[in-house]
Amino acid sequence: MSKICQITGKKAMVGNNVSHSLRRTKRTFDVNLFTKKFYYVEEDCWIVLKVSAAGLRIINRIGLDAALKRAVAKGHCEWKDIQVIG
Repeated sequence: MSKICQITGKKAMVGNNVSHSLRRTKRTFDVNLFTKKFYYVEEDCWIVLKVSAAGLRIINRIGLDAALKRAVAKGHCEWKDIQVIG
């Protein structure tokens, strides 16, 4: 699951570099991803998620548990894909 946000499901997009002479070459628009540790209160453990900046704002707004449940319901990640630390 590289370069995919586990909360929002955002992934790299493909587009063009356009030069001054309008010559086009392929490029990728990567997601602003972070590997973050979160304390999951409901399970009393630490988890590691690959989260985009938009995913961090969603977690801050609705909470970690609600964001994880929403991501699993939409199919962005599975419970088995979430890495648990101790």
